[in-house]
Amino acid sequence: MTSSPNPIEHSFELAAARCDDLTPHVYRRLFREYPEAQAMFRSEGSESVKGSMLSLTIEAIIDFAGERRGHFRMIECEVSSHDAYGTPRDLFVAFFAVIADELREILGAQWSDEIDAAWHKLLRDIDAVVLQQKHLAGETP
Repeated sequence: MTSSPNPIEHSFELAAARCDDLTPHVYRRLFREYPEAQAMFRSEGSESVKGSMLSLTIEAIIDFAGERRGHFRMIECEVSSHDAYGTPRDLFVAFFAVIADELREILGAQWSDEIDAAWHKLLRDIDAVVLQQKHLAGETP
């Protein structure tokens, strides 16, 4: 298998070689850094929801960082649906940073300057999308 030239996608490929399932790692970090997030998941049956949510988020991230064929629009849509769930927008954006932080930890020395720069740009771009959604909804920043 050849690796992706996209540093974001490449970071996921490298992590997949080291870790069978990112889900428990990402959510452990999320709940440690944002304990209020844990109450947003029901106690029974939430493992499959977490896995599905992370999988869809990764697809959206890879598309957003790459060719933007459509999956990235899920980020825009999910801002509104998470508003309806009562998820603070800061927490919504933080989830992406939690994923990046967990990947950085898993990759260790394989986390390159190129990957780091790509993730920083991606996180700024996602923050801009969320801010744009706020303006479209007529909210003040």
